[in-house]
Amino acid sequence: MHVFGLIDGNSFYCSCQRAFEPRLKHAPVVVLSNNDGCAIARTHEAKAAGIRMGDPWHLARKRPESAHVAWYSSNYALYADMSRRMYQVLSERVPAVEPYFIGEMFLDLSNPPGDLYQRCSRLRQDVLKHAKIPTCVGWGPTKTIAKLTNGLAKAHPELNGLCDLTDNAVRQHWYARTSIDEVWGIGRQTTQKLQEMGIRAVADFVTLDAKSVRQMLTVVGGRVQAELRGQSCLPLLDVSGQRKSIASTRTFGRLLTEWHEIREAIAHYASRAAEKLREDNLEAAHLSVLIQTNPHNGDPWYARNIAITIEPTSDTRDLVQHATKLGRAIWLSGYRYFKAGVILTDLRPAGTQGLMFSGRPPEKSATAMLALDVINARFGSGTLRTASTGQERTWSPRQAILSPRYTTRLEEIAIARSW
Repeated sequence: MHVFGLIDGNSFYCSCQRAFEPRLKHAPVVVLSNNDGCAIARTHEAKAAGIRMGDPWHLARKRPESAHVAWYSSNYALYADMSRRMYQVLSERVPAVEPYFIGEMFLDLSNPPGDLYQRCSRLRQDVLKHAKIPTCVGWGPTKTIAKLTNGLAKAHPELNGLCDLTDNAVRQHWYARTSIDEVWGIGRQTTQKLQEMGIRAVADFVTLDAKSVRQMLTVVGGRVQAELRGQSCLPLLDVSGQRKSIASTRTFGRLLTEWHEIREAIAHYASRAAEKLREDNLEAAHLSVLIQTNPHNGDPWYARNIAITIEPTSDTRDLVQHATKLGRAIWLSGYRYFKAGVILTDLRPAGTQGLMFSGRPPEKSATAMLALDVINARFGSGTLRTASTGQERTWSPRQAILSPRYTTRLEEIAIARSW
């Protein structure tokens, strides 16, 4: 029997912060969104303290119940590296791992040697030991069931972080106790539609006529029902497959009105996208740039994007040149800009022959970019960069309470002391 598992880091962003600060083991921890806006990750202790998802930091931190909460700016460099470590631990122990979200991965648990429960328990222990991330694991005959099972393992402490729904009788027991809105692939509108029909539990949905489900919820809804019935429709994806696009977008730390500041931000985003290209040994043949104002603060609304086809490249200098030229074409004075981004598509393996010739010798380009990447890998991201990305970067997102990037910046590595 094919068995899918799903392992998920508990409050992953918060767990990454706790991994390097033992004092936070039982403390309420909250991680904030970009620009230190609102709560996007909370530990159980923070939830118990009354911190809700989406609570604005500037208001929540003033409440008496927040006095002992440890607040952190989003530290995506740390989180991505911790996710990589978690993936590495798992890939050494199971036949296939499919990252679904940062800190959340599907597993191939088919034909395991020995007891599945013990095996999954060991996986949790190994991830905690080597990657310092506490997790829950759920498993079943389909990916949808594994996803649901993982949610049960998180929601029910009596399960001790492990839940097995490979047995149909056990599944039916939990289906009767689980709301339909807990199912992966059942969104808010679909939930409302089903509840209006009296379908509230997963068990109710599973027993519906399959043809009626397809007519009402299209083939997607039919597939969800089939998966819940134990029929696998979603295989594990080959994560070694080539990615389709790369996006580098951010909201600014403050509203921008001057072109030279927006130009710096666009150049920085293009540089980051170029680094990601080279990490995957890819080149991009299509580039688009977007800029927009804030749709929620009452400012006049303006949003534009523009795209061009380019000679396939991963050279930072070429991509920055194209991106800033496009940005200038759509920038208008008189607006307060809130966000910009660079998106690369039509990705292909490095070395693909382009339709045009940029005048930059490929060998010299590759050598220059290798030197750039080696220096930044050794001394920290951004140590060497194009001058167009700016020096002070006053437009950078606010990160007033950013923790050290313990695993990706040598000067910020954790230091062990003895007394």
